[in-house]
Amino acid sequence: MSRILLVGTATLDLVFELDHHPAADEEMRARALRTCRGGNAANTAVVLAGLGHAAEFLGVLADAPETAVIEQDLARHGVSFQHCQRLPGRAPTSSIYLAGARRSIVHYRDLPELAADRFSSVELGCYDWLHFEGRNVEQLALMMAHARGTVPGLPVSLELEKARDGIESLFGGARLLLCSRGFAQHYGFDHPQDFLAWMQERAPQADVVVAWGESGAFAVNGQTPICHAPAQPSLMVCDTLGAGDTFNAVVISARLQQLSLPGALEHACGLAGRKCGVYGFDF
Repeated sequence: MSRILLVGTATLDLVFELDHHPAADEEMRARALRTCRGGNAANTAVVLAGLGHAAEFLGVLADAPETAVIEQDLARHGVSFQHCQRLPGRAPTSSIYLAGARRSIVHYRDLPELAADRFSSVELGCYDWLHFEGRNVEQLALMMAHARGTVPGLPVSLELEKARDGIESLFGGARLLLCSRGFAQHYGFDHPQDFLAWMQERAPQADVVVAWGESGAFAVNGQTPICHAPAQPSLMVCDTLGAGDTFNAVVISARLQQLSLPGALEHACGLAGRKCGVYGFDF
């Protein structure tokens, strides 16, 4: 079992299940509504805990009653959040509209991102892996520099879901870069192989992984040429929320266990597909 610290967001998700996405000005009734915890880093932490690791989430939590939903779910899955900062405000909230495999998300946030000085107060020497959501680039650069200076050998992974100003400056500080198809397409790449070649020039030290939806996932590093694992879709898709976070968690776990890059992709595609067939993360 490895101890993993994950830095990012935890949200309150209001998930509406619909027969179809509404047209403009259309009124419709949802089939179901559930309130649950979300957030990329928090989701990834929950999956890692389910894989047998000691996962800890680090982020900003609102000092508000609705935060109890987030805290109770993390605790139920065995995820620690002891170092989280609590600030006045409302919990980051997402209204999510699901219709089969399609979804739309409206997000509201009035809490600040975790600051580097708060991160620096955490003793990093007891962790085996450090994972960041690629969000607040300026503060992330300080956090990653602090980690390198404090525990030079600590492996770092960085999720690159959305392109943000200056985020390219962080590529060189991670051992594992977990990229989305949307991130690749932002830089003008419609083919994962071309994107990976471009990324490898900018992060030769890293495993670079990109998930490509129904086409599966692709990866490369300095020792392994571009490899591919096919998607393993569930026979019945009911909840795609968190599938990417599940994929990322399995890749992290596999690399901690020193599985090969192709093996990591295969396992990650398998569990991500399985997750789409169940609601939430109890799979």
